[in-house]
Amino acid sequence: MTALVVHHLEHSRSHRVLWLLEELGVPYELRLYRRDARTRLAPPELKAVHPLGKAPVITHGDVTVAESGAILEYLAATFAPAPQGELRDLVPPAGSAAQRDNRFWMHFAEGSLMNWVVMKLVFVNIPKQRMPFFARPIARAISQQVLQRFVEPNIDAALGLLEHTLRERPWLTGQRLALADFQMSFAVEAALALGGTQAAARFPAVAAYRERYRARPAYQRALAKGGPEIMGL
Repeated sequence: MTALVVHHLEHSRSHRVLWLLEELGVPYELRLYRRDARTRLAPPELKAVHPLGKAPVITHGDVTVAESGAILEYLAATFAPAPQGELRDLVPPAGSAAQRDNRFWMHFAEGSLMNWVVMKLVFVNIPKQRMPFFARPIARAISQQVLQRFVEPNIDAALGLLEHTLRERPWLTGQRLALADFQMSFAVEAALALGGTQAAARFPAVAAYRERYRARPAYQRALAKGGPEIMGL
């Protein structure tokens, strides 16, 4: 059997890949990379695997795949779940409403939610950086304005759409897991972690969704092997 290797960076989107592999029961080798203690960036060794030097990346024989969404799709196509099993709708039937929903949420996770979450993390941390003492109040004021006027409203809009959807169904495309749920997990974890307890209270259906996937044994096995998705904020 061709060896499948997951190049996994701690506290990263890599967890999506581990969770899917654990759900599918596919054997894999885990190579764990640690972030730089000062910069929190990926180590240079990852550039030997893929030119971007980021994770997740998988190698499967002579095939190398980067970008978590592309990896999820590759794994679902290469290790298709049993047609009568719990994951039979992992890739919904072509032309179905579930397929359209799956495609939408796969793109939404990074395109409409995670980009604003990353921006929030950046602006929250700007005033904490080293700078002359007189510059700190200015940096704090500018950061607060950007967060209040642009970043927070967009995160709220994205979580609001998720909330509306998840009030009506347990998973993003319906009654069973689809690839979009794996893709969405990291974005939900990051958004709710940055929002604190207030975010979970304001978006209870999203918080309940988080608890559903966290409760899955495969998700817990992925955590045990790869460590927590989100670093302390």
